Amino acid sequence: MLFMLIVKASKNSEKENLPSEALMEAMRKYNEELVEAGIRIMAKGLHPTSNALRLYYDAKNKISDIVEGPFENVDEIVTGFILIDVKSREEAIYWAKKMPDPQGYGEGQVELRQIYEF
Repeated sequence: MLFMLIVKASKNSEKENLPSEALMEAMRKYNEELVEAGIRIMAKGLHPTSNALRLYYDAKNKISDIVEGPFENVDEIVTGFILIDVKSREEAIYWAKKMPDPQGYGEGQVELRQIYEF
């Protein structure tokens, strides 16, 4: 079963304020654990939305607008993700709960979502 741990942005991540060295080390160790367990497929961080574009579509499936970042509503923005392949939802929850606060400033928020597999 594929799950994605979606790391939400924060005011600090949108300003490119990197986490502390201690948190970077904790995240490195967490990722190593995922690899050693044989469940990590991919892990990536995203640039702030100041470097992004949003494309909007109309009812005829044509692009109606393109907006350059930065974007508002920081808590709705994704700043990174980890893709894992586990045997159950419970296992995904177990690994999600082991993740350190990805932002480090008391701003961390992670969303766990199962991926459709067609």
